[in-house]
Amino acid sequence: MNGENDIANNPAARTPWETPGEAGILVLCTANVCRSTMAAPLLARRLAALGVTVPVRSAGMLRCGDPPHPEVISVMASYGIETASHRSRVACAEDLVRAILVLAMSRENLRYAVTTEPGAWPRAFTLKELIRRGERIGPRAPGEPFSGWLSRAHAGRERVSLLGDSAEDDVADPAGGPLRAYAETAGLLERLVTRLAELGWAHTRPSS
Repeated sequence: MNGENDIANNPAARTPWETPGEAGILVLCTANVCRSTMAAPLLARRLAALGVTVPVRSAGMLRCGDPPHPEVISVMASYGIETASHRSRVACAEDLVRAILVLAMSRENLRYAVTTEPGAWPRAFTLKELIRRGERIGPRAPGEPFSGWLSRAHAGRERVSLLGDSAEDDVADPAGGPLRAYAETAGLLERLVTRLAELGWAHTRPSS
């Protein structure tokens, strides 16, 4: 796997909100110290390997300033990704407005995004939902704008689907579990973001 320096020197792999106003992908979970902290750099690295320079960042719903769980730091180090310096932040309406894509780790997180910024609905999905819909419509075609592919993936969705407590589209939160649970979650996220990158970017030109 790529080393820590590859991530640190790659603008697409930076997860803090370093450039105000810059559009990018927002990965959202509950506390921003576990799932999104793992998913964002994994996705950023996968996109960078495809030559895509879209910033990928993470945020949560609860509070700012918390470090990742020690288990997250340990597991991500095995992927060559440094997360110890990460600190949680809360997604605000401005974050959601400027994101070209909001990837929620659970339906609860998706509800938060859409209630915080209703206009984000066509660009906000759980990670599993977007993959499922992307597989249904097929990979993004060469020359197709990402917004166009996302619009096709969004077609037919209804806000009522945000209701209920089905965990079908959730990435389970390993918080409080054994180290093995964190490692399994990281492995699942790696597979999911790899598939998303294949669907949304692998068949298009770099930097799109």
